[in-house]
Amino acid sequence: MRYITGGIAMGAALALGGGLLAAGTTTASAAPAPAPAPAIQTQSLYASSALVLTTGHGANSAEASVDRAVTLTCFPKATGTHPDAKSACAAVRAAGGDFEKLTTIKSGTACTKEWNPIVVTADGVWEGKRIRFERTFGNPCEAKAGKGTLFEF
Repeated sequence: MRYITGGIAMGAALALGGGLLAAGTTTASAAPAPAPAPAIQTQSLYASSALVLTTGHGANSAEASVDRAVTLTCFPKATGTHPDAKSACAAVRAAGGDFEKLTTIKSGTACTKEWNPIVVTADGVWEGKRIRFERTFGNPCEAKAGKGTLFEF
């Protein structure tokens, strides 16, 4: 079996194409524009961090009525619907992603002992790890003293 070399193949294609056009057996049509090249996805050196944060009234997240919900993305920059995304991301980074530290009630806080529970949740990914956090405060006073910047919305 013989292979046609590049020069011979090109000449044959031109001759064949020219002959067909001269004979009037083909119609000229514009070739469709090539599709744009797909965007190249670059891999990040850092794991993603994106959370959905909620606050609500109830003893736990399954029973609570959600009052507010916001999104928080901390990489590549602090964004989302959180009103102070930059400070919230900084707080989570400073706590090393430990949401228990972020929701500890400040010492010396004086609150009544009423039971009017407020629950806060964080769902999503923090530095590549799946997060499902929930904390119930006994009443709005405790919640105000413990929710910090992260749940202040």
